[in-house]
Amino acid sequence: MAKKELGPAMVELVAAVEESLSGVTKGLLVGCSGGADSLALVAATAIVAKRRDLPARAVVIDHGLQDDSGNVAKKAATRAERLGLATDVVAVTVVPDGTGPEASARTARHAALDEVAEALDAVVLLGHTLDDQAETVLLGLARGSGARSLSGMAPARDRFVRPFLGVRRKVTEAACAELDTKFWRDPHNDDLGFARVRVRKKIMPMLESELGPGIAQALARTAVMLRDDTQLLDELAENAAPRGRLTGPLPLAWIPNEPALRRRVLRRWLLAHGATEPAYAHVKAVEALITDWRGQKWVEVPGLRVGRRDDRLQIMTD
Repeated sequence: MAKKELGPAMVELVAAVEESLSGVTKGLLVGCSGGADSLALVAATAIVAKRRDLPARAVVIDHGLQDDSGNVAKKAATRAERLGLATDVVAVTVVPDGTGPEASARTARHAALDEVAEALDAVVLLGHTLDDQAETVLLGLARGSGARSLSGMAPARDRFVRPFLGVRRKVTEAACAELDTKFWRDPHNDDLGFARVRVRKKIMPMLESELGPGIAQALARTAVMLRDDTQLLDELAENAAPRGRLTGPLPLAWIPNEPALRRRVLRRWLLAHGATEPAYAHVKAVEALITDWRGQKWVEVPGLRVGRRDDRLQIMTD
């Protein structure tokens, strides 16, 4: 498709993909669900790959969680191929892990995408939009999460790239209209039993109505600013207690006085010793062994028992 033939929505999406892949010389693998966002990403990636002479293909993950999921996956693959990328369908088994159906499916999906991308030596492009980012931030606020969670989804992390985090969902749907391609509407996206669907269908429209337009952009902008702040604080915490120092007892002298840095050092130390995703309350309990020391024997965190001996924290084994 020549550039002059692109509609305004596709022009915006191609530019977003171009920017996100600055400096990338590996192959490209698009994760495609068959929805508007991912099919629009397939089309934009096909154009960019051709311009840059990069190998590119798409993959549809069949989670097997809905009736007729195999046929839905095949239709998605057919549409992706019509938009310019050879496409494979990969079936996965979603194993419940206690994090909820959405998170369990995401874990299985990302593992499959990572495996395919590893074999192809490719980066993985995902179609999350600005609206998805805003919903993620709002859900984090509702949970009382910290800056790490409120930073939302990263534009790029490891081999995963999200070119559309600055693009509204309506643009991807407009692009599909320009391309005259149908897209799949996941029935789960209308199920109000999911918190994200309630945010999308009820909360965001209410906020737009009561507070005025621009809420989604403001939430996404907050994620960008918090991500920059979080990255700086993480680097300072790493400098305060490098990874090599985290393998044994933790001397109090290594722990910063600033609360934001202190909690990051403590969390990193707990993770280094096998703690299972310690929450804020767990880190605060360990922090109290420093800031509110009253001779406590120990505190419990997921997978660990932490105590204080003189001027150091240590993992209790008896």
